Amino acid sequence: MTFTDLGIPPALVDALAKETITEPMPIQIAALPELLVGKNAYLNSETGTGKTLAYLLPLFCRIDPALAELQAMILAPTHELAIQIQRVATTLVQNSGLPIRTVLLIGGTAIPRQLEKLKKKPHLVIGSPGRVRDLIIMKKLKTQTVRSVVVDEADRLLTDDSLVSVRNILYATPRTRQVIFVSATEHTATTAAANTLTGDLVMIRAGATPVNPNIEHHYLVCEERDKPELLRKLIHALNPARAIVFVHRNEKAELIAGKLAFHKLPASDLHGAYDKSERKKAMDDFRKGDTRILIASDIAARGLDIAEVTHIFNVDVPSESKAYLHRVGRTARAGAKGQAISLMTEAELRLVKRYETELGITLSRVILREGEVLVVE
Repeated sequence: MTFTDLGIPPALVDALAKETITEPMPIQIAALPELLVGKNAYLNSETGTGKTLAYLLPLFCRIDPALAELQAMILAPTHELAIQIQRVATTLVQNSGLPIRTVLLIGGTAIPRQLEKLKKKPHLVIGSPGRVRDLIIMKKLKTQTVRSVVVDEADRLLTDDSLVSVRNILYATPRTRQVIFVSATEHTATTAAANTLTGDLVMIRAGATPVNPNIEHHYLVCEERDKPELLRKLIHALNPARAIVFVHRNEKAELIAGKLAFHKLPASDLHGAYDKSERKKAMDDFRKGDTRILIASDIAARGLDIAEVTHIFNVDVPSESKAYLHRVGRTARAGAKGQAISLMTEAELRLVKRYETELGITLSRVILREGEVLVVE
């Protein structure tokens, strides 16, 4: 099965080839035939399986560049994910030569600047629900010509306050528009919310296991106060090409960043970044390889697709298996292998069984001995 077989036009096939993408992934094979004909759908596939292209390619096919009007919208829960989607869309435009105009609409950016960009009549907008909703209320974003709406990370956007914004945005678009929900996990409440927002929802699933089988899962038992120093030693022992360190609080992020910097291990602190420019610099430094360690929270790293992340370190372990799934999904992307190591206190060891039972994985206990990470039999 090729992209051509799936109905993707030559310009986009060539654009994908320039990025060395020549064979469609399972979620793309399953989704493209349904989405190309405009069906409402819920895409469910594990992280790193190509969901972004699974919906971007049909959007590009359904956009008519000759019409100077908004035709598609993509909603994302975080600025970082919206920026990432915009980057993929921009690359597709550049490599294909298609005259499709895209605009990024997120908070933290001056509204007057965004209004200037909207005057150019974009075909596709990518943004956070809050900013998109505000611009619709201001009557600056005309949605009566929208043909498709994508709700990425639907399990996050179809809850609490975000659900209200998503509902208001959808109500502002024609009833005939296509709606695509996308998520790495599937929950009854999320699916129910999606069904209330649109009818005739087609469930599209790919991937037999919720967790990438190319990830090794480990845990190391320690005292809470020792976690920052043990993290430093683990990084020294494993020498990751790129690693993401997950924490819950800004104070812990700052402490770890300071300790690593003292030992000549500079890190990008995405968690402690207080504004858009700081977050952008943290991500740019990490993507370019200026730093090989990114400190993040669950929210900050949600949905991010960063190439060549080899290790995930959970300094603060998540209480929910779903959060663990999203964290470890940042490594072992596109067929690569990766490692996830969780630093756990004795009180947190109960989570090992929870992860194993709910996710169908095995976590091995490791220790640090003379600068080496050893699996305990």
